[in-house]
Amino acid sequence: MKHIILTALLFLSACSPAGAVQVSSVTDGDTIIVRLTSGKEERVRFIGIDTPETVHPSKPVQCFGEEASDHMKEMLAGKTVTIVRKPDEDRDYYDRLLRYVELDGQDIGARMIAEGYAFSYKSFPHPRLEKYNALEKAAREAGRGLWGEECEYSKRKK
Repeated sequence: MKHIILTALLFLSACSPAGAVQVSSVTDGDTIIVRLTSGKEERVRFIGIDTPETVHPSKPVQCFGEEASDHMKEMLAGKTVTIVRKPDEDRDYYDRLLRYVELDGQDIGARMIAEGYAFSYKSFPHPRLEKYNALEKAAREAGRGLWGEECEYSKRKK
């Protein structure tokens, strides 16, 4: 019986889209592609952040989008990260995994917001929303990144 349970747990951990994964590539500032322990590649959409567009098929590249994408590439390309599932939602409309992403215990979504590379995505509630909103407010007030003079985001509704 122990053998069956252990085998089942190993199978589930190898196939489960959570835990430590390798970043295969960075799509843009809020989406990455990871290789799961099973070997399968999955697109991962960061929970709670939104970055200016760079690859949307019907939208132009937006102000600070390239900088956000480049920053994400510098931080995560080729790295092993931990993906953390949102308790009540697994995938988005585009069938991407919805996850918080952590590198060496650091919440990368929070870092992107704090450094001014991302907005707190307020449209969908999540457990870290209040923290993300506070980080965005601090970045906005300090004029960091996309909140600086070159973009018009500082004039957005708060």
